[in-house]
Amino acid sequence: ALMLLTQTGLMGVFMAADCLLFYFFWELALIPAYFLCSIWGGEKRIAVTFKFFIYTFVGSLLMLVGILFLYFKTADQSFSMQSFYHLQLTAGEEHFIFWLFFIAFAIKMPVFPFHTWQPDTYEQAPTAVTMILSGVMVKMGLFAVIRWLLPVLPNASAYYSHFIIMLSVIGILYASLIAIRQDDVKRLIAYSSIAHIGLMCAAVFSNQQVGMQGVMVQMFNHGINVIGLWIVADAIEQQLGTRKMSDLGGLAQKAPSLAIMLVLMALANVALPLTNSFVGEFMMFNGLFRYNIWLAAIAGISIILAAVYTLNMIQKIFYGNSNPLTSGAVDISGGRKLALVILVILVIVLGIYPQPIIQLTNDTVSAVLAAIHP
Repeated sequence: ALMLLTQTGLMGVFMAADCLLFYFFWELALIPAYFLCSIWGGEKRIAVTFKFFIYTFVGSLLMLVGILFLYFKTADQSFSMQSFYHLQLTAGEEHFIFWLFFIAFAIKMPVFPFHTWQPDTYEQAPTAVTMILSGVMVKMGLFAVIRWLLPVLPNASAYYSHFIIMLSVIGILYASLIAIRQDDVKRLIAYSSIAHIGLMCAAVFSNQQVGMQGVMVQMFNHGINVIGLWIVADAIEQQLGTRKMSDLGGLAQKAPSLAIMLVLMALANVALPLTNSFVGEFMMFNGLFRYNIWLAAIAGISIILAAVYTLNMIQKIFYGNSNPLTSGAVDISGGRKLALVILVILVIVLGIYPQPIIQLTNDTVSAVLAAIHP
């Protein structure tokens, strides 16, 4: 029931054309996720979920203040999207409201330095909840920037875009470097996710059509890849009772199907050519490159860092010698195997032929950029 309520909130956020409704569903998605984490989470769940709740709730309150301010500025005293899109604000008002909205969205994504709740929450939450949080809920922040922030406050967005892209690039490198040092599989995937979301945020604020379209493609593909990684992490934890890579090794001999699935999902996470992430990531880097060649070059270091921590994870878990813990492991089967097979097929098909998603998002990207630059 709580998962369905979370889903209701998420659907409302993505469909709302009224800012007050958008805010209502934004909050609704948070509450059941909090209970799911605090009741069925790990040992430190209470402290971690409280931190998660405080972060997102404070961000939401700032956004509410911004929404009410904009409501009183509309010509027809309305919360509708069209009324917000046609607001006439002074430069000072735009800059003030921009930060009220952006902080709320940055916490949800999360973007450096508002990210500290995320690795702890992903680690402590039940894996099914983590899949919803990382596969769908973090996209709320990106979606909100594209649908509400950029068109409603275009001048402030353009003014602060360089600063936000710099923050995003710092976050990409920071998260990638920390991921290299992780021993816990869940935390490694969490920091990897921060790096990917940072690149998407940078591409959104580059205000380039190719970059924006890359973000649309990558939001879908990132959801596929990260959920596949969570399924593998959960399969290992359920069977062996540990997430520590240092305790594992030699699993490829005992669970070859699981090893193949992880390698394919991990290579997609690194954006290897002919996997689904390559197209979106290439387009995002293209947009960032057109915006600023140096920022794109610095962000590009993350490609190497992603390969380092991903290949290191594969090597530590599946290769080398097996130990007493992993010697009794068995391969995956049933529903979990079917889910991974479906995800792997999507990874390969969308990597070879991404045209359907590109065509699907083309008109949306044009409309968003037209709203920003009327």
